Amino acid sequence: MMRFVPCSNLSMREPTCVRDVDSWRFATVVSGGVTKGSAFCRDGSVGQRMPASFFLGCLIVVLWFGPTQPVRADDVADAPQWSEVELEFTAEQDYANPYTDVEASVEFTHESGETIRRPMFWDGGSTFRVRFASTRDRGRWTWESSAANDDGGLGGKTGTLRSVPSPDALTIFGKHGLWRIPSGGRNLVHADGTPRLMCADTAWALPWRATPQQVETYAADRAAKGFNAVLLMTVQPDMRTTGPRSRTEDGGFDVGFEDLPQGSLRELNPDYFRAFDQLVQILVGHGIAPVYQPVFHGYGWKGGGAAGNVISSEDYARYCRYLVARYGARPAMWLIGGDGPATNPKVVEQLDRAGRDIERWDAYGQPTGIHYSPHALNRTHQDKDWLDFQWCQTGHNGEHVPERVADMWRNLPVKAVANGEPTYENIGRVGRASGWWQGHEAWCNLTAGGTMGIVYGAASLWQWRLDADEPGHADWCTAAGAGWREALDFEGSKYPGLVAKILDGLPIEGMQPNWTCTYGRRGLLVPKELFVLYLSKGGSTGILSRDVPRSYRIFDPTNGQVVGEGRLPDRETANVNSGSDDQPRVFVFLAVAS
Repeated sequence: MMRFVPCSNLSMREPTCVRDVDSWRFATVVSGGVTKGSAFCRDGSVGQRMPASFFLGCLIVVLWFGPTQPVRADDVADAPQWSEVELEFTAEQDYANPYTDVEASVEFTHESGETIRRPMFWDGGSTFRVRFASTRDRGRWTWESSAANDDGGLGGKTGTLRSVPSPDALTIFGKHGLWRIPSGGRNLVHADGTPRLMCADTAWALPWRATPQQVETYAADRAAKGFNAVLLMTVQPDMRTTGPRSRTEDGGFDVGFEDLPQGSLRELNPDYFRAFDQLVQILVGHGIAPVYQPVFHGYGWKGGGAAGNVISSEDYARYCRYLVARYGARPAMWLIGGDGPATNPKVVEQLDRAGRDIERWDAYGQPTGIHYSPHALNRTHQDKDWLDFQWCQTGHNGEHVPERVADMWRNLPVKAVANGEPTYENIGRVGRASGWWQGHEAWCNLTAGGTMGIVYGAASLWQWRLDADEPGHADWCTAAGAGWREALDFEGSKYPGLVAKILDGLPIEGMQPNWTCTYGRRGLLVPKELFVLYLSKGGSTGILSRDVPRSYRIFDPTNGQVVGEGRLPDRETANVNSGSDDQPRVFVFLAVAS
């Protein structure tokens, strides 16, 4: 018999698991009284894995979907729509390096004819896993595994899953499905067609520095403020930085690849990624999509020589495939170029190979893009089919430079655009880019053409500085008197999310910068459906086009409240007044069904 059980019932050595079954993020399969896998507990503990001999020829199904119920071996397992289902396989052959030497996958076929191919990933010992999310709420999926090396434990396995509606669609992804950017599109769209404005935070160092408890605090705060994405360097990026392998000691960090200090990605540490799984699950559970940056190309974490610039194209692409395999059945974006040199031939080749591999293996088509260093050309890979978005960076001098976004918006062929790194709040000195500066920056970048969304960052949070006195971080990139927890509460962090909340539910897909509908003001227009106008000091303006819908609301963007509403007269030219002469205001003109 095969069944799913909570952690507290497992036959493990000294597990330190919370005993509340409703808190489990991951369930472990037990067969015949023998534990067949490890369990991740909310406190970060990992149960003891049984010897590989117990796994030979074994196939295990695990659902990452809240508390699980007993399932008989002859049952067809449920696959709730947009919830991750995991298949576990055990290799029969021995490999010198299972991470580099094995290529295997599973093809899922729905009774409608839809097929989804998902790659396997190595998870330590003889264990390989495949993660899958059903795109359907009914019908059956049959699946079959294959392995390039004819390993009988990995290839030739078959099974069936039953699609069912998601019973607990608490996040935007559970309700509407994963994100994509349609070819030639400017906006994020869920699988069901619902458009969404990205509101992303920058917590680059979270994967190798943060504890589960810290991430729970972080995710709850960001979700409440309206954030729905977070930028992450997936592994510690600096080759020359050293410290204890600890998330709680000064200078400490966890290690994803043992050979990264040598500029190589071949010695993968499965324990690191099992811990990372838990952090990702917390983020996703709060409706926050990780934006995965494989290995950084720019400043890195402590400036100790960013490994991304020297890693081979083969290693880089293999790791991108691993990330897609491990995390691609959950909400995700792939930021394959991070803060790097746009024209370095080695990096150009590296990113192109990585982009092509992601396109090959990401069956869900989640967005793939690049984030450039300040003043970069911002056009590299513009014509590649795998590229969905381009992000500029306006640097950390506290300058509003929305025209860099406007320049990128004009590049062809069309790609989605955003300012991927405005000035971090309080970086280098108290008051730099602080408070409403961040709100103004968000609206300026948005109306300049950054319609994919908004990115915010805070000094001391991006490097997950444990406290204000932690040594080893350059003064220019930290916030005085702040660790990550203090930086979480910087005033400016509340304003980007309000942009997303104001535009939530509106027909934003296809909106474009427009100068012609007002006197000298740039707004965002979907003709006859939507017009969004930001007035940094309030005041009044003229509306000069019938493409602007007649009904409107006025918002205070500092708190998201509606402070006025009205209707334009039915003529070509009309004046509107915000009701304020010294406070920012946002007009939302919306077509209303008669």
